[in-house]
Amino acid sequence: MNKPLVGAVFTTLLLGATAIPAAAITNEAPTADKRTTATKPVAATKAKVNAKAVTYAGTVALSNCSGSVVRVPNSQPTDKALVLSNGHCLETGFPGPGQVIVNRASTRSFTLLNASGGNAGTVRASKIAYGTMTDTDVSLYELTSTYRDIETRYGIKALDLDAAHPQAGRAITVASGYWKRMYKCNIDGFAYRLKEGRWTWKDSVRYTQPCQVIGGTSGSPVIDDQTGKVVAVNNTINESGQRCTDNNPCEVDENGNVTVRNSIGYAQQTYIVVPCVGAGNKIDLNRPGCTLPKPAAAAKHRTPAGRN
Repeated sequence: MNKPLVGAVFTTLLLGATAIPAAAITNEAPTADKRTTATKPVAATKAKVNAKAVTYAGTVALSNCSGSVVRVPNSQPTDKALVLSNGHCLETGFPGPGQVIVNRASTRSFTLLNASGGNAGTVRASKIAYGTMTDTDVSLYELTSTYRDIETRYGIKALDLDAAHPQAGRAITVASGYWKRMYKCNIDGFAYRLKEGRWTWKDSVRYTQPCQVIGGTSGSPVIDDQTGKVVAVNNTINESGQRCTDNNPCEVDENGNVTVRNSIGYAQQTYIVVPCVGAGNKIDLNRPGCTLPKPAAAAKHRTPAGRN
């Protein structure tokens, strides 16, 4: 995964071990080791004109990652707002394979950004509503503020989670609140299984080459440029061409064949979150159509990658 930066409470495992951003490594001799500094990356290249203008409005910066204030189609203005990020960005540390966190108290704060990337204000969590690194890599925080509170006070609207499966070939933007940087590329396709170290994720979004995401971009919303909706949450890149190791995810197909794509990034789809949000914006894992892993189902996920 794209390692969290300064502020992480955990010191080992995957890309969360240090306070240094993980730039993708190529076979070319670099002019400097980008992993030894926390300086901001160079500006992204110009992208094609989007059907909808993608801005930073609604994105957030965590202490070590990125995220966004999101809503589902049935969210109401008076509901407590939700912040979307990665499971590996939780302040409690990386959830183990099969571990699912629900309704755990949290007072984590988030810097809310406006359209231009400026700091609009600070919002705070009341709890971790959901978090896991099993099958997907996602966290959802419930805030102390409602959507109406945030819009009234800061003039910021939540980003919409798309209820449909994303489409290959679509132009996308990975909007990092931590770095205040946007990455522009396309959805190249989908990985049946994506394995990184001890973790395995299902039906992951694969980026085309231009989205060279780095540490601190973890948890960034992946926005469909045509609809303006969030279709995935950014979480990893193969840094050095290694096979299925920490920081080097590999793809595993239905027959167990492994493919390594050096310097290619990935995200986890978010349409699966939508059926799991019930009345009052509460996470309800027993709702019809909800396929997010449940805490009681942890044991069945402890199977070798590519075989579940």
